Amino acid sequence: MQDHHHHEEHLKSSDLLRDIVIGMSDGLTVPFALAAGLSGAVVSSSIIIIAGIAEIAAGSIAMGLGGYLAGKTEQDHYNSELKREYDEVERVPEMEKQEVKDFFKDIGLSEEIQYKAAEEIAKDKKQWVEFMMKYELGLDEPDPKRATKSALNIGLSYIAGGIIPLSPYFFINNSTEALKISVIATLICLFVFGYFKSKMTGVSPLRGAIKVTFIGAVAAAAAFGIAKLL
Repeated sequence: MQDHHHHEEHLKSSDLLRDIVIGMSDGLTVPFALAAGLSGAVVSSSIIIIAGIAEIAAGSIAMGLGGYLAGKTEQDHYNSELKREYDEVERVPEMEKQEVKDFFKDIGLSEEIQYKAAEEIAKDKKQWVEFMMKYELGLDEPDPKRATKSALNIGLSYIAGGIIPLSPYFFINNSTEALKISVIATLICLFVFGYFKSKMTGVSPLRGAIKVTFIGAVAAAAAFGIAKLL
């Protein structure tokens, strides 16, 4: 029971980490590029603050909604497959038992054990369906609150990321001067974020950090350059 509990906590942590990565990566990059682009076009920081806050609000809602819909889709897919499996164990029980036997055959159990295991599992319909969901379809039951949690995690992470490149403009009225501080602060945050994200996902931390920082820098430089040209 203790190992199973640990496994569930690990899954929840993975979901949380994925949400934070999705929200924070876009939150750092998109408002940064927007602020840089506007800095190339306007002198006053107040305009950039208003536009930045509007973008962070819209972006966090859009990203959060995307996370919510993804979570709901996962839940709906699971429920649809669950209903289908219950229907199949009612209509074609022998075919479903054979699929259980095939699973145990594939992992090297004898024919006698295959038969006994299939018959034992089939005694409890709920257990039988759960077995088929996990080992035939490879589906684990999603957290029913996953969609809401994902929306909040992604949305809040986006806001947290977006505030960083925007914060210098609150204290420095000249947009060009504020941009210099914003660039330094955001690139440092992108590097740290990329480093830890890569370390947690098993990728080379330094390479991942450089890649994330480079993408953010290119996006901001492109936005600034286009604004200057126009």
